[in-house]
Formats: sequence, C-alpha cells, structure tokens
Amino acid sequence: MIETFLAVVNPAAGGGRCRKLVGPALERLRAGGVSVEVAETSGPGHATQIARDAYAQGRSRFIAVGGDGTSYEIVNGLFPQAAAASALRPTLAFLPLGTGNSFLRDFTDRGVEHAIEALLAGRSQPCDVLRMQHANGVIHYINLLSVGFAADVATLRARRFSAWGELGYQASIFISLSRLRRRPFPLRIDQQRELDRRPCLFLTFNNSKFTGGTMMIAPKAEVNDGLIEYVRWGPIGRIELVRKLPTLYDGTHINHPLAERYAAKRIDFELDSPVDVMVDGEVMSIQCQILDVLPSALNVVV
Repeated sequence: MIETFLAVVNPAAGGGRCRKLVGPALERLRAGGVSVEVAETSGPGHATQIARDAYAQGRSRFIAVGGDGTSYEIVNGLFPQAAAASALRPTLAFLPLGTGNSFLRDFTDRGVEHAIEALLAGRSQPCDVLRMQHANGVIHYINLLSVGFAADVATLRARRFSAWGELGYQASIFISLSRLRRRPFPLRIDQQRELDRRPCLFLTFNNSKFTGGTMMIAPKAEVNDGLIEYVRWGPIGRIELVRKLPTLYDGTHINHPLAERYAAKRIDFELDSPVDVMVDGEVMSIQCQILDVLPSALNVVV
C-alpha cells in the first residue's frame, strides 16, 4: 500500500498565488499515481499544528505547499518528536508556490516543475535538521538562520513593508544600509576555549546554500554532511558593502578579506538579551543559546 502524502497548503503564500495554482499541481500528482490529501492552513502557526497532529497519528509523508515559511512551520511540527531514537523518520516534499523557496534552490532552478518530477519519481535523500535552543524553547530548521544585517533587512520588511512586495525589500535594504550596524554576537565554535566577541556585519548558520531565493550565502553548505556551515562577514564599511553586494549572489563573498567560514558541529552563544533573527524566511526575536545538528533526521523529496 502506498502511503498518502499530506499536502499542507498555505493559500495566502505568494500573495495569494498559491490558492490559484495548487489545484492543477495536485491534479498532476494524482494523475501520476501520487496519493495526496490536503489540509489548508488558516494563519501563522497553523501548519505546525497540522503537521504535529498528523505525525502523532502516524503520518510521515508531507508536502509543503507555499514558500520557505510553510516548510519551516511543518519542520517545527515534526520536531522534536521526530528526533526520538525510535521515531519514524518523516519525509518532506515541496510544491514551491510561495515567494521564497530558498531550500529547493540548492537542487534546481526549475521550481515547481522539478518538485513535481521528484514526487512522481519518488526521489528522496536524507537531510540534516538544525536545532536552535534558546531562552524560551527550541526551533528547528533546514535552510538557514542569520543575525546582523540580513536579519535587520528581513525584520524591517516584515514589520513595516510586508505589503510592499519587492519595493518593500529594496526599501528595507536602503534603510538598513543607512543605519548600518556592526556589532558583536558573542559565540564559541565547537566548544573552543575562546569566545568570539568581534563586531561583524552578519553571521549565518546554514544547512543549505541559498537564501532570498537566489542569494548564495553559504556556497560550501551541504544538506546532509552533519555540519553547520557558519559564514561570518566582518565589519565591512557601507561603500564596500554596496560594491560587494553582487558577490552575495554567486558565493564569492566568502573570498573577501573580512569573510570567514567554518564547518561546525555546535555553536554556543553567550548573548545578554534576545536578538532579531531570520530563520527560513521567518523573523523573530530570540536569545540564542545552543545550535547543533540532527544528522539525516529528515528525508526530502528533491
């Protein structure tokens, strides 16, 4: 018996585009022999609850229908329950009908077509899940978490310009450039003795290569190597940042004299208070404590 996928659909994704496109996409899957049931979300956090309840009832195969935020919510519905030693490893597929689909970009630039082909072919591979313990709980993710400039831009866009589309994103970049903050985020890599308190422009903690759809922020990242790809850009100046922005899209920014990267198993933070973070397209304020890896804890259909 072929196990049915539960398609968790965010109809508001992509400015409502998902609502219009999901029907034909699901029909193509069913016509190709993929068994699919649908659960539609009604607001933020609902995908997490749907996935948590379904997994507790024995379901293990899910399709994130929307953007990065939809898959992020599903992952946080599956974990930490799915991290137990005896737990069934869940499978997550994608129908990228939202605005941001950065995780899938590691595998293709063909979006929905590639995602449907992968589902029809039954093609999957193991994927690590990164776990961030913070002062008020724990979150899990499969793409990236960032602090500093990138998180400043995303937070400003979410809080002030969410209805502006691409113009809101550009406005957020411009305002963040004008305010440019270079500050420390004290941390320790792999339990090293020395605490890194150096000011920086941004830090990212990556499982996959891309963010923002096309920005290759972590060109060395691999989704199933059991490691956190940590990218740091030091206190670069405003003019130099503007000049070097294009390098963030082809990954060559890691060659800059102020850039560093590490492949780590664990990051310990010593923050005095919460900071704004961007995680898999979502923004929040948390006091980060410990970041580690759940190796190959998830199957992804790619």
